[in-house]
Amino acid sequence: MSLLYTYDPVIFSRLLTSLTLAFHIIFATIGVGVPLYIGLAEWIGIRKKDFHYILLARRWARGYVITVAVGVVTGTAIGLQLSLLWPSFMQVAGHSIALPLFMETFAFFFEAIFLGIYIYTWDRFKNAKVHLLLLIPVVIGSGASALFITIVNAFMNYPVGFTYENGLITDVNPIHAMLSPAMPSKVAHVLDSAYLTCGLVLAAIAAFALLKGQHNTYHRKALKFTMVCSFVFMIATAIIGDLSGKYLALYQPEKLAATEWHFETSTHAPLILGGVLQEDHTVKYALEIPYGLSILAFSNPAAEVVGLDQFPEEHWAPLWVHYIFDMKMGLVAMLVLITFTFIVELARKRGNIYRRWLLALVVAAAPIAMLTIEHGWIFSEVGRQPWILRGIMKTAEGATRSDHVDLMLVLFFLLYLILGVSAARVLMRMFKRNKVEDELALYKQ
Repeated sequence: MSLLYTYDPVIFSRLLTSLTLAFHIIFATIGVGVPLYIGLAEWIGIRKKDFHYILLARRWARGYVITVAVGVVTGTAIGLQLSLLWPSFMQVAGHSIALPLFMETFAFFFEAIFLGIYIYTWDRFKNAKVHLLLLIPVVIGSGASALFITIVNAFMNYPVGFTYENGLITDVNPIHAMLSPAMPSKVAHVLDSAYLTCGLVLAAIAAFALLKGQHNTYHRKALKFTMVCSFVFMIATAIIGDLSGKYLALYQPEKLAATEWHFETSTHAPLILGGVLQEDHTVKYALEIPYGLSILAFSNPAAEVVGLDQFPEEHWAPLWVHYIFDMKMGLVAMLVLITFTFIVELARKRGNIYRRWLLALVVAAAPIAMLTIEHGWIFSEVGRQPWILRGIMKTAEGATRSDHVDLMLVLFFLLYLILGVSAARVLMRMFKRNKVEDELALYKQ
């Protein structure tokens, strides 16, 4: 095998971590977003005395348990890999940002305990609202897990709360470390994108059933409910995205400059969409929006935007991050178009949200949303390079020097393949054996 490639533990550590996070983020997103929809559906069902919404909550909860189980395995793998693959980073993180790592574990236990109680106490209370109250800790716990782990990522992008000199950490303030300037926009974006993505995934399930001819009230209500929620979260995404751009301009200007191929500091900076970067740093075939970058960064067309000329070239992020960002924004544009079209059809007096072409678009929105999540994560991590802790520790400095990371990569790939296939098969069998029509008929009896 050594004849086929030159072994580099840094590269293989990055590949293995990327693989784990790319797989885990699917289940983490579902884990954060679905409990909110379960709670809303049950609340509407109780309030309106509508069993269709109660059944939505029941069925979603069953599937959610499976995704949580897989998320536990992949989450554990992340914790293991952080210690094994990034020991130098964990030495710094252990002293400065360990508090949210511990609190994330506590939040998960909090969520898991109440999820078990919630699942096994259906129809056990005379007052159905008591059962609904059991879900509140699940929603809070899942959101808190995302909050605390995102705080760690925010710290990596803009580390604060300690002094680092000559490889030694002093004057640690764990609360200050948690309150990195990157934290507000990152946490808001992670939570909102999880709620948006889960709404579109659940909507796609309903739309797919309608495309197959299952035009019952259950799927119609599921489609309307999830798409309206998704539209609300889509609006929030636009607002948070604008705040994220302004954060980059103030605190990580080198990342913004690399993303937008902004090489020279200037006022009235244009926004570059698409294009192909040449070796001399000129851009061909791009759509250039005059003053767009200045407006995005500072809401002022005359504002000065810092360029890459203010940073050593060895500290530049890989310039292909621009392509990743453009792909992400292209996917976001598709989601905006799909959700907006659905809402327009829903609002029109003669609108028909059950047209096959519109249902097909809703089905397509689910994988598009997941791809958007993946592209967003890649953009966030690659845009911070070459740093694992911005301005303090480079990625290569934080990695292990072990000789066996390539073997770990193969083993974990096989593990995730088995987990992914198993989870998909279990979910498909679960819902095929428990058809909506049968459960509705049982209720009517």
